[in-house]
Amino acid sequence: MNSFWHRVQRWTTNNFYSTPTSILSREACLPPIISYCRYRRRLAALRIACAPPNANPASARLPQSFPSLSSFRAQDASRHLTIGPSSVNLPLSWRTKVPSPPIRKHLPVDALAHLTLPLQEGLTRLPLVLHAPPPPGTDIPPPDLMRKTYQALRTRAKNMLIQDWITDDPTPTDYEYPPTLSPHPFMGLGKFVACRIHQMRSGKSYVAAHPSWSDEEADPTCPRCEMGPESFQHTTLTCPARKRAQDLLLKEVSSLAHDATTWTDPLLIRALGEYITDTRTGFPSDMLPDRFSPPPPPIPQIKKHGFPAEVFFLLAFAVGDCMFYFPLLNFPCKKRLERELVLVL
Repeated sequence: MNSFWHRVQRWTTNNFYSTPTSILSREACLPPIISYCRYRRRLAALRIACAPPNANPASARLPQSFPSLSSFRAQDASRHLTIGPSSVNLPLSWRTKVPSPPIRKHLPVDALAHLTLPLQEGLTRLPLVLHAPPPPGTDIPPPDLMRKTYQALRTRAKNMLIQDWITDDPTPTDYEYPPTLSPHPFMGLGKFVACRIHQMRSGKSYVAAHPSWSDEEADPTCPRCEMGPESFQHTTLTCPARKRAQDLLLKEVSSLAHDATTWTDPLLIRALGEYITDTRTGFPSDMLPDRFSPPPPPIPQIKKHGFPAEVFFLLAFAVGDCMFYFPLLNFPCKKRLERELVLVL
């Protein structure tokens, strides 16, 4: 499942296979499977814990000591069957953490109640999400207040997911962008331009200073200005060869750090996309102009019957074309053309 999830992240960002998976998940805004599954279980437990016990069978079987605003429990929710066995066979209390190795475990409903413990900090009772007005005379808070508290608990669960994401899947020290569950604003620029930004932010791209698995000893010097390593910062903000485009498009951009307004302001994001397209920053080498690409190797000047090699090749192609049309010519014309080609070669 993790391999499939990494393929989804790579399809979203178009990053290289050499990109670390921890960076890949942050660029795709898709958390690791283990952290996301824990988050979904916590949301399911919160939904059951905040449902009215007289309307939800699972909520009616929560432990009696669970901090709910309703004291209603189903008749089969008592734990009297767990009194007789020895302590080794007794299920764990819903407040107790499962030991390692798991000699004792929670009951299924108690396991859901245990997942809500981190969310209960600062609360004496969990709210009830009512789908109908409470009966008159009921001593519970207003429904709007409980609904807002429930949404705040969901937000707390989302923040816990971010913390689990950072703990379970740490990134290298040179990557500074924090994880987020919302798509990056620059992902709306278009697949190709957004992928250039993903690759350069990840440190695995076509710029010279980013190492490649195929050539780890490549020259990191910028091929356009030859005045320093071609990093993301250099190629976007400080390269002298791109000075005209920088002054024209990135005049308001001063930083590419994780807290810079470049990643949140729509106008700056659009300007960054136009700059990348105009200067072809981060483009593959076969898409760069000739003045940015290394010169091709010289053609060897091999002599053939006194002619340079390129002239001989052109004549050979001409001979091949003529031989293709030979069946369409009459016999005297064929003989004359053969004698002329022999004289030329």
